[in-house]
Amino acid sequence: MKEYKVYIYKESTISSLLFNGGKVDEQKLEWELNRLAAQGWEVKTIERENRRTLLFHTREAMVIILEREKKSAF
Repeated sequence: MKEYKVYIYKESTISSLLFNGGKVDEQKLEWELNRLAAQGWEVKTIERENRRTLLFHTREAMVIILEREKKSAF
């Protein structure tokens, strides 16, 4: 049996305002995906979306669907 997880990756509001203009930091995203893979999660799909922050500012977010084998209770 499989289990699924919806994971939303986004930069902090301060970071996106000051440093990268609302874009996802690819190195941080890669690190996070590797951390999840070490827990047994596999990426099934990734969708990029723009989310509104504050009044006029938007930032990218990644909606990631993950899958892994469900660990048995025995």
